[in-house]
Amino acid sequence: MEKHHGISQKNPTIKPVIIVLHYTEGGTINSIYNYFNRLYIEKERSFNYLQSPLNVSSHYLVDRDGTIYQLLEDTLFARHTIGLNYCAIGIENIGSKSNPLTNEQIDANAKLVRLLKRKHPIEYLIGHSEYGSFRKSNLWKETNSQYYTGKEDPGILFMQKVRAKVNDLKLKNAP
Repeated sequence: MEKHHGISQKNPTIKPVIIVLHYTEGGTINSIYNYFNRLYIEKERSFNYLQSPLNVSSHYLVDRDGTIYQLLEDTLFARHTIGLNYCAIGIENIGSKSNPLTNEQIDANAKLVRLLKRKHPIEYLIGHSEYGSFRKSNLWKETNSQYYTGKEDPGILFMQKVRAKVNDLKLKNAP
C-alpha cells in the first residue's frame, strides 16, 4: 500500500467508504474464482504487472443468477480500482459488454450495497468506469500519475438500475 497509496501500515486493511461495481469481461463463476485465487497476475498483463505482480482481486463476486460470493473480508485490501483500493470494496459481476449483466445481478448488487452500507460508513457507489472522477480528489491515493486505465464496466444502464434501487441511501457517485 505504501508504493501506490503512500500509506504505511502493518496489515493490508482498509476503511471502506466507496463501493465499486465491475464486470468481469467474461468467464464463469468457477473460472473467475480461480483467476482471483492466484497470488500473482500474469506477466502478459504487462502494464499492471509492472506496477505490481500482485494479482487483481475483489471482495465479492456476483453470478449471473444473482448468487453472491464473498471472496475477501470487507476490510481487507483488494486490487480492483487504481487509486482507490485502500478505501473501496469491489463487487465483480460475471458478464461483459457483449454478455450484459442480468436483472438478478441488479437486484443482488442493490441488496449487497444495502448490507455494506449498514456495516460500513459508505459514502459513494460508483461503477469502475467512473473512478477517474476521483483523480483530483482527496480520496485518490495513486502515487504513479501514469498508472491509470480507462474502463467501461459495468455500464451506464446497469449503474442507473442499481442506483434506482438504493436511491434512499443517498450515496454519491463523484467526489
